[in-house]
Amino acid sequence: MTAARAGRSDHTDWCARDHRCNLNEHRSQEIVVDLPGHGRGILVRVAAANGRQHAEIRLRVALAPAEPAARRQLLSLLGDVRATVTRALAAARPAARRAD
Repeated sequence: MTAARAGRSDHTDWCARDHRCNLNEHRSQEIVVDLPGHGRGILVRVAAANGRQHAEIRLRVALAPAEPAARRQLLSLLGDVRATVTRALAAARPAARRAD
């Protein structure tokens, strides 16, 4: 079943099929990367009611106690998030054809 046709009762193949599906969305089980004391990342695949799919990523990163260092960390995180989104967009493009 495609996500575009998925309704409240018609789950996608990857859907968690439980309370995560709400507001006419389908949500996968969470994929968690946990670095105790340092941070945590959670990835969820989501199909909206209109059929559009997206990845939802939540990050929790321990910041330095000193303000200048914490700000540097935040700037670094923003740069990394931008690079990650850019790589994901590039991966969705069709592969270039090789001239033989």
